[in-house]
Amino acid sequence: MHAQGEEFRDDYRKALPKETVQRLAKISFARSVWSVVQDAAVLAALVTVAVHWWTPLVVVPCVILIGTRQHALFILAHDAAHYRLFEQRWLNDLAGRACATVQGLSMRTYRVVHRLHHNNLYGPADPDTALHGGYPRGRAYLARKLLKDLTGFTAWKTYAYFFGAPAINTETNVALRPLNDTSERLRREARSDRLVVIGFHALALILATATGYLVEYLVLWILPLLTVVQAILRLRAISEHGATTDFSSPLTAARTNLCGPILEWLIFPHRVNYHIEHHLYASVPHYNLPELHREMVKHGVLESAEVLRFGQTLAKIFADRRPAAPTKA
Repeated sequence: MHAQGEEFRDDYRKALPKETVQRLAKISFARSVWSVVQDAAVLAALVTVAVHWWTPLVVVPCVILIGTRQHALFILAHDAAHYRLFEQRWLNDLAGRACATVQGLSMRTYRVVHRLHHNNLYGPADPDTALHGGYPRGRAYLARKLLKDLTGFTAWKTYAYFFGAPAINTETNVALRPLNDTSERLRREARSDRLVVIGFHALALILATATGYLVEYLVLWILPLLTVVQAILRLRAISEHGATTDFSSPLTAARTNLCGPILEWLIFPHRVNYHIEHHLYASVPHYNLPELHREMVKHGVLESAEVLRFGQTLAKIFADRRPAAPTKA
């Protein structure tokens, strides 16, 4: 049980049998370890290849692929923020903080911010509306945003968000202060975690300089974080929540994106594309989301939901600007 100011509330009306949810909510130590290990192994391989064959033809694709795996580590940090990576709290937070810290993110601060997103989806207190609200905004609007992400000019906003800075809710024009709406314990943990993140990257910069790998560190680690990861985060977030019109339920205020294994690996790692399922049953770890989806289909839970092929989602979020609602005379 979590204290007030720490809980992730269930969004749905217990549509699935209790025993089904309890079974799917069980955490597998082996599957969680495998998720972490495979991302770490791919990252290590990509860095090794790029350093060994230091040419643009090798380095550029490696930078792009490294960015996709950095984003994958963030998804694992997201599971840890929900307390769903490992059963033991100390191990869950240690692994989640490690996955986030290497990217310059504070998992414990994100836990506070993300709790508000789940508990207030599209409401006045949802800090994520600033990113995904108001779509579609015209055919070229999102393309310009993604291009700006790829140049690194928006990275500071992302890091401010993950460090708990105030955000403007685009639907209400209200400034939100996520770190004010939590327990004192989580606020204290988030503060100390941010200091660890800053210290880690200061030390990494010093070590890279001292060992003569400064250029490699900046190009192969920092560059994808500031460019590739930013574009993926935006595209994924808007694919999950953008261009929805009924905010009364996670069934229609969130979206599940169905796609093939390559797109899943590149944009929706660790089953994060099953986003309605995650919002309705946040207690289910990522590797059980496909089965949760099948159970929800079987029980008719997703009949009115935003479950689309990814191509259909792209058509919606890149569409012409939504016409303004008529005003009353």
